[in-house]
Amino acid sequence: MTYVLWIVQALLALVFLSAGVIKIIVPLDVLYTYMQLPLPGIFIRFIGVCEVLGALGLILPGLVRIRPGLTSLAARGLVLIMVGAVMFTPPEALATAALPVVLGMLAAFVAYGRAPRTAEPRPSGRGALQSA
Repeated sequence: MTYVLWIVQALLALVFLSAGVIKIIVPLDVLYTYMQLPLPGIFIRFIGVCEVLGALGLILPGLVRIRPGLTSLAARGLVLIMVGAVMFTPPEALATAALPVVLGMLAAFVAYGRAPRTAEPRPSGRGALQSA
């Protein structure tokens, strides 16, 4: 299962890194022409920065083994971005919502798979099982 999570994380990181860099670097008039989003330019840049940071958050905590729980948080943030992407899909182009739905589901899979697990409390040795 760990290998599957790493493969999905790497693919998601590539997709979100490329999408985020495009939103940051490409001029806004070109983005408006091709993306046809009714969003302010500063918000599109903000989403691009969030996608780049989310892509880094999917990979770096596991690679450097510092705060690996952040991977789950990064994936959850990317799920929220994909929910927003589905919400802004025009009704006449509903088939284009399939990509954000699939990416959101994959990010949710990573968020669940990398979520920190809490162990159930075990009864202590003394006095745990008292007979009446």
